[in-house]
Formats: sequence, structure tokens, C-alpha cells
Amino acid sequence: QVQLVESGGGLVQPGGSLRLSCAASGRTFSSYAMGWFRQAPEKEREFVAGIGRSASDTYYSGSVSGRFIVSRDNARNTVYLQLESLKPEDTALYYCAAGAFAGSRRSGQYDYWGQGTQVTVSS
Repeated sequence: QVQLVESGGGLVQPGGSLRLSCAASGRTFSSYAMGWFRQAPEKEREFVAGIGRSASDTYYSGSVSGRFIVSRDNARNTVYLQLESLKPEDTALYYCAAGAFAGSRRSGQYDYWGQGTQVTVSS
């Protein structure tokens, strides 16, 4: 069992930055691939970024590649998402998730989910 808690969201102006964190409970964090998803109002949940168990493999959606960076610290049981050059269309509830398949874009392949942290990009 893994429990995930996201933090770091907030209101930021276009072009600004945020760093999201996802803290995991349990001693098996390093055995899971981790993903970040987001869901905007009236839209489907979409894959944003993923990272493998050892952090050597990272994956990004086309809309965030070059602006977002995913990383993890297995000693701290935490995965991060650095958001740069934010745009209004990045506004969404951001979730982290744990699963078996690194880089999977399918939400159904993740076993555990956090409650989400809201990111709002607006002037």
C-alpha cells in the first residue's frame, strides 16, 4: 500500500514557475514508477510526466516537454515536478500516481493516486 500526498500548487502568473512535490508513505516507494497527471475543468485527465524507479528514465507529454522536469529522491520517498514557463493552459489539478510501468500514459495502469494539488496560471 502506498499513500501519496501532493503539495506545492498555487496561483502563478504566466511565465512563472512552481515546484510540485509528492510525498509517499511506505517502504516500497523505490519499487514504483511514478507519474504526474493533470485534469482541467471539463477535460479528461492527461499524462504530464513520468519517471522510472531509478530516475534514469523520464517521460514527458509533448505539451510540457522542455518546460517541466520530473525527478525523484528515493531516500526521501518523494517525486517532484518542476514547472517552468507556465501558461494559462497549464491550469489544472495535478496528481501524482504510482504504478508498475514507467512512462505509461494510461491512468488505468497506475495503482495509487494522490488527492491532487491545484495549479492556476493567471495574470
